[in-house]
Parts: sequence; C-alpha cells; structure tokens
Amino acid sequence: MPRISILLPAYNAAATLGACLTSISRQTERDWECVVVDDGSTDRTAAIALCFAARDARFRIVSIPHSGIVSALNAGLAECRAPLIARMDADDVMHRARLAAQAQMLDEGPALAGVGCHVRIFPRAAMSARLREYEDWLNGLRSADDVSRDAFIECPIAHPSLMMRRDALPGGYAENGWPEDYDLVLRTLARGLRIGTVPRRLLLWRDGAGRLSRVDPRYGLGRFTACRAHYLAQSFLRGDAYVLWGYGATGRALHRALVALGKRPSHIVEVKRTRIGQRIHGALVIPIDALAQLRGVPVVVSVARAGPRAEIREAMRRMRFVEGRDYVCAA
Repeated sequence: MPRISILLPAYNAAATLGACLTSISRQTERDWECVVVDDGSTDRTAAIALCFAARDARFRIVSIPHSGIVSALNAGLAECRAPLIARMDADDVMHRARLAAQAQMLDEGPALAGVGCHVRIFPRAAMSARLREYEDWLNGLRSADDVSRDAFIECPIAHPSLMMRRDALPGGYAENGWPEDYDLVLRTLARGLRIGTVPRRLLLWRDGAGRLSRVDPRYGLGRFTACRAHYLAQSFLRGDAYVLWGYGATGRALHRALVALGKRPSHIVEVKRTRIGQRIHGALVIPIDALAQLRGVPVVVSVARAGPRAEIREAMRRMRFVEGRDYVCAA
C-alpha cells in the first residue's frame, strides 16, 4: 500500500496534463500512487496519462464516461488505496516538496484531518485585482485556527492543494449544486475536525477562461453563499435568533440565503445613525454599542473587504466578544 494516493480528475486536459504529471513524478516523497480519472475526454488526455503509466507503474488510469467533477472524484476516490489522499488538478503544477511537507505535517499533527498549502496563481499577467486579493488572503492563513476562523469568508483551502486522511472522508464528495470543494471543507469543520495548512507556496494554481469555477454555474457567487449559509445554519446558528452586522450587498445576499433556511436576524447592526431604530424585514436596526445588551445571541459579521472586517474584529475584541464563540465573519 502506498503512503499517499493522489486523486487527479482530468477532462480534455491534454494541453496541461503533461506538466502536471511531470511535477508529480519529481516529488521528493517517492511513496505515492497517482489515480488519474479520465472523465470521458475527447482529446489526448487518456493517451498522455497512459504514456506516463507505461514508464512509471505508480500512475494508474481510470476511464469513465463523462459525468462531471463530483462523479469523477468519487470514482477516483474508490480506487485510492493509501491512508492519505492528496488532491490535484490536471492544469496545476506541484512544487517538488509538496507531498513530503504535507505528509510530515499530518504525521506531526495527529489532530489534523487534512492540510492545504499556500499557492501561487498563474499566469500572473492576466490576474485581476480581486484574484490577487484572494491569493493574499489565502496565503495569509497559516494555521488550523486561521482556517477555522475564516472558513465562512471564502474557501480557506485551495482544493488542488488539499491532503486529507482517508478516514476523514466518509461518503466522499457530495453533489449539492454548489462547489464540492468548499462543501468538503465546511462539512469537515462542521464535524469538529481540523484542517491546517503548510505556510509555503507548494502549488502553482492555474487560472484561465476555461477553468471550471468560471464556466460552471455551481461555482457562481450565489452558490458559494448558499453553501456557507447551509453550514452556518447547521453549526453556529443552530438556535432561532442571530444578529447580522452588515447589510450591504454581501450581507443582503447572506441574509436571503439564511432566510430560505428559516434563519432570520432579530437585529441588524448599522453604523449610519439615520438608519438606527428602523426595521429591515422585521429586524431592528441597532448601533454597535447596543450589542452589549444582546450578549449570548450569535452575531454574523457579513462584510466582503478585509479592511472593514479587521476594524469590526477590533471593535468586537474591545467589547470582549470572542470570535468563533460569540461571532463569526462571513462574506
């Protein structure tokens, strides 16, 4: 049995698969198998994968009719034999130390169910300001505590960088009409498990117009919001009432998603004095200092930008609200 199984779905990936598999073959950790799931490709994806398998028996090819990413992941997961499962995408490139560094962190941290790593998005020339901001935020997470704290803001782990313990993946991947990677991370954390991250850039993460997150409606912003609302309702917002801080575009979207799940805020925190005392969908608009009178009611801070979020966290600290216990931040 290998130490690590690399789970790699591929669909019409002939242009990038060779570089991806080459980076795997050069890993300093040698005890691995790579399960390449050819998801009914119509280009040379299967031929390229078979060429690598002919030279190195650690590459194994699974061919299925085209059925989409979730089915491909679960088909590959069923073939993985190792106690550690490392995700990889066919258009990305591993740093040669990635598998070794992540396996070492899991060996040294038995309480961790999985680990990610920092990334470098490429090509750099075409990167938008928002994507650069996301990369900076993602690479600012350096521990399991950071991952748990920020899990409802964005997906805190780049999925192709994730390595999980096999026994932390009961049921595999789920098809819920939203991103399967974010679902896996939030589902894992909701079970009380912890996910860390190696604070090194060990994955070159390709961005492009054909990337699944850009062309599949399951990866739209509204579906991310639905996913985080689902797990907020199951975990932090198990009770009937909560306070919402932030009613801009981000807060309104999360509010709608939570209302659909039967979760309505009793109060909304507002910094504009002219709105205080009004009601928004039945929720009383209150100033910041009124939160002290609502201690014990969970607070969801829903703002998109890092700067305002940091200011709110400082205000909550001064009022002795503890993040994760008294409030969470969500985008």
